[in-house]
Formats: sequence, C-alpha cells, structure tokens
Amino acid sequence: MNWLELVGWAGSALLVWSLLQTRILRLRALNLVGCFVLIGYNTAVQVWPMVGLNVVLAVINVWYLRGLLTTRHDEQTYQVVEVGADDAFLAHTLRVHAADIARFNPGFHPGRVTGRAAFLVVRADEVVGVVLARDVGDGVAQIDLDYVTPAFRDFTPGEFVYRRSSLFTDRGFRRVVSPPGMVGAYYHRLGFRREEDSFVLDLPAPTVSLG
Repeated sequence: MNWLELVGWAGSALLVWSLLQTRILRLRALNLVGCFVLIGYNTAVQVWPMVGLNVVLAVINVWYLRGLLTTRHDEQTYQVVEVGADDAFLAHTLRVHAADIARFNPGFHPGRVTGRAAFLVVRADEVVGVVLARDVGDGVAQIDLDYVTPAFRDFTPGEFVYRRSSLFTDRGFRRVVSPPGMVGAYYHRLGFRREEDSFVLDLPAPTVSLG
C-alpha cells in the first residue's frame, strides 16, 4: 500500500468517524475535511464520479456549517420558553437525558425541581437546552441546572437565558450564580466572573418607568 492509498483510506475513515458524532457542528466540520481529502485522492487517481460526489457533499456541508455558525447567537433562531417546574414535558426531557445530565451536572438532583424557575431553550420545535434556577435570598439566583443536549454541545444555548436579564431582574434578582462543579462551564464567555468553584453574573438594575 503506497502513501496515496493511505490518504484515500484516511479520508474514508474520517467520513465514517464524522457520522458517529452526536454534535452536529463537529459532524459537519469533520465530514467537510473528509470530503476535501477524498477530493484530492480521487482527483489523483482520476476517479471523476467520486470527485463529483465529494464536491457536492463538501458544498452541502459548507452550506449547513454557514447556517449553524451565523445563527449560533441569533435570538430569532433560539427561543427561551418558560415552563412550570411541574411541567410534564420538562419532566420528560430531564428523564430522557438523565444520564447525560449527571455527567455534566454532577451536583444536580432530578427530584429537586419544585420551586425552581424553569426555562427551555428551543430551536424551532427541538429542545436544545434546559436551565433551572432558584431563589437563595439576598437577590441571588442560584442556577441548579444548565444543560445542553448532545447535538448542540458545541454551542452555548444557555446564553439566551442570561442575555435576557429581565428573566431574572423582573423577579428581583441582582446576581446569578452558576452551578458549582459544572463540567465544561462556558460562563466566562458570557460576562460571568469566577468566584471559587462557581461563576457570578451581576445583573443590571431594573429600568424604572416614569410614565
């Protein structure tokens, strides 16, 4: 087996590996790289139908990657829906993702949802994130759960909850504290500051209407 065949096998293996990814952004990116490798390989061995196939696949991947990257911070694409702590669909979501939630939020207890403010982050009709918060006094909102579903783990859908600070300030909160010990915390990218094993966000004072 010469080096050119190794390149072809490597490109094929990369395509297969990309299809095993649960994260949609990573899947598209790896698939695109695999397409480029196979375009080069099939051009070298002059297998033109395979060149054409991989060119088409590369264009499709670029199209979807562009859409994912340009809308990742778009409030028109990702919506925050507040639900009751006893909402049946919320309970279903927590149950379906229980094992994954425990992996990234080891301090979260599914049975302790009552009394929490609950938010679902959705993309069209697909749930991409769950945020649960509770009042711990002194104007502090403690986040008990900030979970992102596997397909969107390369994104930060929870940001839409924190970006809309009125979700907290309307309840009288002045600070938001992240879950302690959360795996893969991303709060430093949202303006939170580190305090011990958590992150803290100071909220703006609520706007007072004079009219």
